[in-house]
Amino acid sequence: MLGEVQNANTSTKRGLKSRHAQMIALGGTIGTGLFVGSGQALRMGGPVILLAVYLLITFLVFGIVTATTEMSSYLPVPGSSMAYYGKRFFSPSMGFALGWMYWYIFAITVPAEITVSNLIIGYWSPSFPGHDAVFLTLLFLVIVALNCFPVSVYGETEFWFASMKVFGIIGLLIMAVVLFFGGGPTHDRLGFRYWTTPGPANEYLAGGSLGHFYAFIGVLCFSVYAFAFAPELLIVTGGEMESPRRNLPTAGKRYFYRLVIFYCLGALAIGLIVPSNAPGLFGGGSGAASSPWAVAAKLAGIKVLDSIINVVILLSAWSAGNSYLYLASRMLYSMAIAGDAPKAFAKCTKSGIPYNALAASASISLLSYMNLSSQGQVVFNWFVNLINTGAFQSWVAICVVYLRFRKATQVQNITDLPYRSRFQPYLSYVSGIAFSIVMLLNGFKVFVGDNWNTSTFLTSYIGIPIFVGLYFGHKLIKGRKDPWVIPSEEVDMQSGLAEIIAAETPAKPSGKWYQKWRLVFE
Repeated sequence: MLGEVQNANTSTKRGLKSRHAQMIALGGTIGTGLFVGSGQALRMGGPVILLAVYLLITFLVFGIVTATTEMSSYLPVPGSSMAYYGKRFFSPSMGFALGWMYWYIFAITVPAEITVSNLIIGYWSPSFPGHDAVFLTLLFLVIVALNCFPVSVYGETEFWFASMKVFGIIGLLIMAVVLFFGGGPTHDRLGFRYWTTPGPANEYLAGGSLGHFYAFIGVLCFSVYAFAFAPELLIVTGGEMESPRRNLPTAGKRYFYRLVIFYCLGALAIGLIVPSNAPGLFGGGSGAASSPWAVAAKLAGIKVLDSIINVVILLSAWSAGNSYLYLASRMLYSMAIAGDAPKAFAKCTKSGIPYNALAASASISLLSYMNLSSQGQVVFNWFVNLINTGAFQSWVAICVVYLRFRKATQVQNITDLPYRSRFQPYLSYVSGIAFSIVMLLNGFKVFVGDNWNTSTFLTSYIGIPIFVGLYFGHKLIKGRKDPWVIPSEEVDMQSGLAEIIAAETPAKPSGKWYQKWRLVFE
């Protein structure tokens, strides 16, 4: 581990700039869900259902982003997380259950991304004997090594890799526009052809209107993986950001616009340039073979673009794994300083790396070696089911905790919030109820017809009893004297606030155009 251990009270450092937090929150978690999973969603539902689902999820996630931004910008303490706010604003048992749920989900996401990265590499070296073990090890070691450096190095590295992914998406959107108007090698103008043939919406599990309804629900449940946990990343980076009370609201606002541009326009573009019945979307191939963007390039006759797209997908999966290991280690560190995990996980190096928390989180990535005994696609699907359930639980909990936070600000007459959304608290009610329903529908496929599958059922729903067990287990063992919900007048809204405000630095002047442009890269 890099750096010299100082003592158990050494904390993480505020080494992230606003541009780091904004790009990490968007690009850091862009992985296979957007680049590959969108193709499977297109196959399942068709172009119109895919676009409708992405618009709906973006709207619901907007409610989550505004809620997290409002809480985290008010009290962006070092080591902050949604578990920390759950404990402080709702109840200790809520914080405990959220913390451990986040940790194991974030930690599991790392081997999920490593698994897909390995499948993508197999696109170039399918005949290399034993390449799985070699590349799994290399991917694992590189991700861990980057997380061993100070957070400023991690932030700078992830900023540039996330930027590459964002520019890659922009390039793919431009490709879609060109193909739409017939600018490809064959000069075949696509227009809305694929909305007519094979059609705007597919049937799934049944025929007719019921099949279209099943398709919508299936795409909705599956597509959450592309959006999962990005709002939570804003909270974690806020704890290590410079001037977070000033920069976090900006990061939250810009994040929503980027969601619309890259996710929603991406879904529209995919439905325009790829038929939903294209063979490459049926999950038979690895890497770019199952990416809708690569399928579009093949259909258009654009040479070499398959490998270029493969590189972008590989970077996205690797970068997402890098971000989630960062998230997992900071989550375990946050729980340790809150007393919900062993104090050993709170120890940091002088450069602010929680080395014990990082080691424990990285050990979960060894699950990626399951690929050596099972098919990578099967292993990845197990991970996705677990991750989606965790995302639903997280977003419902965020809405509940935010409503308690907002009530506390009203009762205690706190009006000096750095950020207040005009759409709240209404969006929290809408998003919370919607994600609760979708969470219960996550594994609906196994209840339709003869589609029962034990592994699908378990991975879709096992997260719910785990969370309930953590919550009530803590309540029975450690929290018997704690209230079920902290009264609004007793919620601690002041501890640490003065120090955070004192550490804020004034905004730099940005009167001229080149000064405003420079702020994007500062």
